[in-house]
Amino acid sequence: MAQRLALRRLLSLTPRTLPPQGPLAPCAPPAPPGRAFGTSAGCRSTFTVQDGSDFQDRVLNNPKPVVVDFHAQWCGPCKILGPRLEKMVAKQEGKVLMAKVDIDDHTDLAIEYEVSAVPTVLAMKNGDVVDKFVGIKDEDQLEAFLKKLIGA
Repeated sequence: MAQRLALRRLLSLTPRTLPPQGPLAPCAPPAPPGRAFGTSAGCRSTFTVQDGSDFQDRVLNNPKPVVVDFHAQWCGPCKILGPRLEKMVAKQEGKVLMAKVDIDDHTDLAIEYEVSAVPTVLAMKNGDVVDKFVGIKDEDQLEAFLKKLIGA
């Protein structure tokens, strides 16, 4: 019952009252000793694109390089690549961000970026596609892809 009430309260919040999210959200200070749970958004290197304007704000207008993962819920290879890519992006410690775009929810973006198969991963800098791959990659290949994007 308490969970249902908490969920109802969360869903009733307007977007203006939710804590900041995405690449421009401030990082939360470390939790005090003995405190394992916090309510702040924290630092997020991975985010899910909500709509076209969200993509514009958080991907195209982002000063940091962004890896865009076009995926689908029904795609088996996407379920393997997604967590692997998130892990590798997190290792970059904020030098690069990752946007997840579900092609079934955002068909317009998939068409605009000529996504013909999933998973498709784009590397973007200053709103431009600078690199791309389709399919699964191992961790070494992902690391090389990310290092090339951030210029390391």
